[in-house]
Amino acid sequence: MKLGKLTLSLFVAAIVTTISFAATKTIKDDSIGLRQDTLFSEDKVVSDETKYGTDPAGGSTKIKRAFENAPPMIPHDTEGMLPITIDNNQCTACHDPAVAESMGATPIPKSHFTSFREAVAIAKDGNLERDGKEVANSSDLKPIIKPLDHLSNARFNCSACHAPQSNSVNVPKNNFAPEFRSSDLNDKSNLIDVVTEGVK
Repeated sequence: MKLGKLTLSLFVAAIVTTISFAATKTIKDDSIGLRQDTLFSEDKVVSDETKYGTDPAGGSTKIKRAFENAPPMIPHDTEGMLPITIDNNQCTACHDPAVAESMGATPIPKSHFTSFREAVAIAKDGNLERDGKEVANSSDLKPIIKPLDHLSNARFNCSACHAPQSNSVNVPKNNFAPEFRSSDLNDKSNLIDVVTEGVK
């Protein structure tokens, strides 16, 4: 009896496996990527030339944000402005909130003048500690919002999030349509007001 059940089980498993393989659609390697060419060879691949805008700062057209609170793209030429260091950040000459309006630039938002880091230290054993006690689990870290009177050290490197846009010909189709809570959020950030949404 047991042998009959085992034989029947193996027979059913073989049929299911055969049907699964037969139903699997083969996808050709030249239809997987955006370039519609084989992924196993780069011989015929010619990508778009990278062509960043050459309009000077102040003379360029702003690029709309991709979604609410998305880091805006840099619409102007960055020649001579990079690399950005903590001691040499030419972006602040126009984008500092104190002068941005008069320069016609997007002001650096309040979130960049805020520390979100809890005051913890790294103990000698490499673990985090708060008030001399070990923080056993990173989920025990408490979110804070501490306004600063200067640009946060975590936010000085503008090009970590903001980048110029290349004028490309071969742009992949994109059906994404952003939704903004209000129309003015396409030109400014409200991240400081919503940063704790969903945080318990």
